[in-house]
Amino acid sequence: MKILSLRCPATIVAVCCCLSWRLEFVQAETDPRKPAAIETQEVPQVPPELFAKLAQYQSVRGATFRGWAPDGTGILINTRFGNSSQLHRVYEPAGRREQITFFDEPVSGRFVPKATDGSILLMMDAGGNENDQIQLLDRQNYKTTLLTDGKSRNKLGAIRSDGSQAIVSSNTRNGRDSDLFLLDIHRPESMKLLMQVEKQTWNTHDWSPDGKTVLISRFVSANESYPALLDLQTGQRTDLPLPSAGSSAIGSMAFAADGKSILIATDAESEFRRLARYDLETRKYKWLTEDIPWDVTDIAVENDSGLIAFTVNEDGATRLFLIGSNDVRSEFKIPLGIVSGIEFSPDGTQLGFTLARPDAPPDVYSILLKTGGLTRWTFSEVGGLNPDSFVTPTRIKFKSFDGRMIPAYYFKPKTRPDSQDTSTNPSVNDSRLKIPVYISIHGGPESQYQPFFSPIVQFYLNELKIAVICPNVRGSSGYGKTYLKLDNAEKREDSVKDIGALLDWIGQQQELDASRIAVAGGSYGGYMTLASLTHFGDRIKAGIDVVGIANFITFLEKTAGYRVDLRRAEYGDERDPQMKETFEKISPLNNSEKIKAALLVIHGRNDPRVPFYEAEQIATKVRSNGRHVWTVFANNEGHGFSKKDNSDYQRAVEVLFLQKHLQP
Repeated sequence: MKILSLRCPATIVAVCCCLSWRLEFVQAETDPRKPAAIETQEVPQVPPELFAKLAQYQSVRGATFRGWAPDGTGILINTRFGNSSQLHRVYEPAGRREQITFFDEPVSGRFVPKATDGSILLMMDAGGNENDQIQLLDRQNYKTTLLTDGKSRNKLGAIRSDGSQAIVSSNTRNGRDSDLFLLDIHRPESMKLLMQVEKQTWNTHDWSPDGKTVLISRFVSANESYPALLDLQTGQRTDLPLPSAGSSAIGSMAFAADGKSILIATDAESEFRRLARYDLETRKYKWLTEDIPWDVTDIAVENDSGLIAFTVNEDGATRLFLIGSNDVRSEFKIPLGIVSGIEFSPDGTQLGFTLARPDAPPDVYSILLKTGGLTRWTFSEVGGLNPDSFVTPTRIKFKSFDGRMIPAYYFKPKTRPDSQDTSTNPSVNDSRLKIPVYISIHGGPESQYQPFFSPIVQFYLNELKIAVICPNVRGSSGYGKTYLKLDNAEKREDSVKDIGALLDWIGQQQELDASRIAVAGGSYGGYMTLASLTHFGDRIKAGIDVVGIANFITFLEKTAGYRVDLRRAEYGDERDPQMKETFEKISPLNNSEKIKAALLVIHGRNDPRVPFYEAEQIATKVRSNGRHVWTVFANNEGHGFSKKDNSDYQRAVEVLFLQKHLQP
């Protein structure tokens, strides 16, 4: 099949006209490009021209850093060449990517520390059910050994520095509570219960240098967590004090190289998570980043030299720092972007990480500690697209109902719609020159939109000439703990009001078309999408709900048992009569008659977080109100579509939907 040129304006116009004509085709029950695992209702057949236009954008791939080889011979990465992301070895910067896992499901993993045989610990679920299993890949004997029970939910925690043991949290006991186990990596039958948990969530952070203690924390909510030490011989837990009374949040933690102190990121006594050193003997805190009014997000320690690397999220972008002797701090210069997964090389001379930039896919880099020199290890493909065409966002703020300024990122197309066809000198108010708007709302809710590269966003900008705005409504992280709490429990709809304020802002922008707005979001962002449609039904033309919550009561009743208490801490407890009344009032399902916009609902049947029932009931209810609803349901996916064939089809349907409802 011939791929249409993406750079010829005349071709693009012709294709768009053709696509508009074909929108009236029958449902896609016989669509040859629809994966067998996907079921649809009311979705037209996707024209082959649209798949051709999307092909390059959907061929973009990135690379994620998974750690250094213990012997120093390169790195481990995740990237996708087939239908799902797999592990690859890279032996030198810009070297070839050697694929070493070949599963149908996406897989992640890391090298076993100090292993001389290149063995790797793998984590993989089935069909998106999030019941991860841990396996040991023996690359010498080409053998994979299952280390967990094959059915429960397992999470790989801290690994001992000599590679002999690991901490695993698993709900194998009752399917709900994740107990902590000690795993001998080479003897899976020896898995030993360390700490039994009852209706609590504990995370493991680091293993002490002497191998006797593990650093753990109890997570209650995004605003509340507690650090502790777990003795591996006795199983005794010792809670660590925080520097102030009341609840505080904890982020990354790690033992110092000498084991005498702990590095901890916490918002105790501050709006932001500052880095502190906690002395285990004196039980005193020393603040190391009091002058940085942003969250510390990641910590890494070099065990021989004692060097400490850490990252800071400054207004969505990452800053990278190094702390040496006497806690002297220096900063590395890195490109604008988001850094994650920092790890010191085995010889202690470099720091490896993933860098996601706003104008390029994520790739793997390392930095020389002595010089600050940056080395790029992977060069991910952009599908043959012209990188100069990629749009970077600008940061904006808009005033909400209570006077609070809400931050957002605004992607604006480089050319206006139909600008190449104007033969006269039309007014700037000409609807042909007004830009339709796509509002993308992040999930969480305790999350944050950060400006990263998205192929589908670039498609909207360059091919559909749609502006994209990504707001961080109240309740988002990254802007202090006060901001984080502004949407809790009965304040839930205040964040929806922020979207109303954004609609007002759009109406004040001369270049934007306030009559052609779509809202989209996944998970909690799906709830925000549905809620926006019930509140601002006459101001929004279309909504895309991806794995979203339609009713908080049914969501809390049916979400996976291990998650329900965590979600009650954020959203409120539906068993409380007053909170239940609030849920009934704000439920998009109970206000579905107010939805006037076109609706597209996307969900995976294996979703353990937001149960598939949420998609079924909102689609059924809106249809019963006489409205059309496109639905795309996948039988082999969970909380989002991770397989390429499913994701490609999902994106094609989304584009078709936006063309139908946002074109003039």
